[in-house]
Amino acid sequence: VRLVESGGGSVQAGGSLRLSCEVSGYTHSSYCVGWFRQGPGKEREGVATVDSDGNKDYADSVKGRFTISQDTTQNTLFLQMDNLKPEDTAMYYCAADTLAPGLIRGGRCNSRFVFSSWGQGTQVTVSA
Repeated sequence: VRLVESGGGSVQAGGSLRLSCEVSGYTHSSYCVGWFRQGPGKEREGVATVDSDGNKDYADSVKGRFTISQDTTQNTLFLQMDNLKPEDTAMYYCAADTLAPGLIRGGRCNSRFVFSSWGQGTQVTVSA
């Protein structure tokens, strides 16, 4: 499985960016995918996840500003980030893993899920 992020960059506070994550070598129909970030001097934190049923979960800090989506025909995961704040500055990573249908129905696809496949990251810098 290979995950390649793109779309990062530098913006001013209040601006927008759209991150993309192309997933290749992955054929499972039941899965959990998501975005994580790690800011300077901080631990990695979950941003948003979505499962193969379309259920989405967001960190409180990004609710109402970020939107996770996926294009299953292109095997691509997106993160639309609006109203960016300086505290959103971080390296952003996408992650993917299989998840049994029963666990998806149980709401197990969230930032606490332990993902096995990760991308290399894309840098997002937000200036005040």
